[in-house]
Amino acid sequence: MKRQGGFTLLELVVTATVLMILASAVVPLARNGLKRQQELELRRSLREMRSAIDDYKKQAEQQKIKAPPADANFYPESLELLVEGAPATGSASRKIRFLRRIPVDPLTGKAEWGLRNTNDDANSTSWGGTHVYDVYSLSQGTGMNGIPYREW
Repeated sequence: MKRQGGFTLLELVVTATVLMILASAVVPLARNGLKRQQELELRRSLREMRSAIDDYKKQAEQQKIKAPPADANFYPESLELLVEGAPATGSASRKIRFLRRIPVDPLTGKAEWGLRNTNDDANSTSWGGTHVYDVYSLSQGTGMNGIPYREW
């Protein structure tokens, strides 16, 4: 009698079981990796906008750009102003831009952000208007570090 080559049913079941165990370990790692990537992008976007706000304030204080109203404490009136540019002093046509575009919030998928001015409470979720002092995510979620995204 010749013996036929191939796998037994037991070998196939054991192999399939091992592959399922390995796959079940990889899926949570991939989910955590995606969430971690979104959080890194959120941090980068917040840092970019906050730096632009600080640069605008510094330029206004040094009178390199047309100063905003006195009640604004040298802060921009909106995020759009950072993209459009502020008129440089001494030049009617030259504008200084601080952002190329308003970044998209990776958690909400929209270029919409919560805004605060210097008169708002530090944890306020409503913007008092007149100028932009700080930005935050509008996402309702909580980060991997346990802190809500709105507080980043």
